[in-house]
Amino acid sequence: MKHTIKTALRLTISIYVGVLWALVASANAQSVSEKQAVKMFESEVQEYVKLRNRVRENVPKLPKEATPEQIHTFMMAFQDATRAARSGAKPGEIFKPAVSEAIRATLKNHFRGDDRVELRKTIFEAENKSIPLKVNYPYPTSKEYTEMPPKLLLELPQLPKEVRYRFVGRNMLLMDRENNLIVDYMVNALP
Repeated sequence: MKHTIKTALRLTISIYVGVLWALVASANAQSVSEKQAVKMFESEVQEYVKLRNRVRENVPKLPKEATPEQIHTFMMAFQDATRAARSGAKPGEIFKPAVSEAIRATLKNHFRGDDRVELRKTIFEAENKSIPLKVNYPYPTSKEYTEMPPKLLLELPQLPKEVRYRFVGRNMLLMDRENNLIVDYMVNALP
């Protein structure tokens, strides 16, 4: 009888250890998968930055004491040239499904309880709901920006200085800081 109880106990412990091992292995595999998705995302963002920097080099330069009209002309030329260089760009080319899921998980983990309520209040009060989500289109200068909380920026995939994240409603945009174009977007990013 003692032998049977010891055997049953060993079997139970072995099963628990096996299940625990499987959970740890699954979490590690998911972590590796997320890391690969983030690495791919960061690589594609860098490719965009290289492209936009080449485009910018070919746009006529602004004088040091540029007038508002000259700045506007430069901005339009930069936007048009970037659009032409990315004429086939479509939503989800940078925010691919795997990185989108990783970002959604980060947002869900980051915004809980009071933080979530406060963020949603801030985002949904912003005067930017009517902004059309279109790749290669400018973010309207007359619309409000919703800033990303600094703590969240540290948890999201890091971006080069030329681009930034923005929220429009529950959606997350990847925007060019200088030419104000929407580089890509992810719908329903916020929980």
